[in-house]
Amino acid sequence: MSDSVPVPAVSWSDFVDAAPTVSEVFRRRHASAANLVMLATVRADGSPRISPVEPREFEGRLWIVGMPDTTKFRDLGRDPRFCLHTATVDSQVSDGDAKLFGRVVDVPDSALHQRFAQMIFDDIGLDLRGQTFDHFYSAEITGASSVAIVSGDDGPDRMEVTVWTPGSGERVVVKH
Repeated sequence: MSDSVPVPAVSWSDFVDAAPTVSEVFRRRHASAANLVMLATVRADGSPRISPVEPREFEGRLWIVGMPDTTKFRDLGRDPRFCLHTATVDSQVSDGDAKLFGRVVDVPDSALHQRFAQMIFDDIGLDLRGQTFDHFYSAEITGASSVAIVSGDDGPDRMEVTVWTPGSGERVVVKH
């Protein structure tokens, strides 16, 4: 990474409060795809890597966790920048989609890890209780966008792209 000025970032709960439109689209699409989204990371050679991941909301944060010792998590350990993209299911984007940009922070709190493992067990029956997590990444959000198709009352449908950055609020760009 370069030595440039750090990009402002916010926690998941602050993002949800500050970007209600984008966060709603992300949450809806995330849920409709059984929590699956695509994660973009930066490979050691600087090229992008796309991987499936199932981020989870827990205790006011969005967690990017998964199988240990995978290339996507090695990427994040080396360069914490990421993009999450909800799965686009049709070329008309009729159900919308969303992208989150940010960086991860490794949170080495074993009590938190065990509370998370209990939540996963309660939610899907996967038993990670008592296990040690090498890395436990919390997402800090540096920007986001969503796409929605809006029916035109007096004309054709239009695409609305909602863009958010910390401190700027949401703004809508209309595409015809």
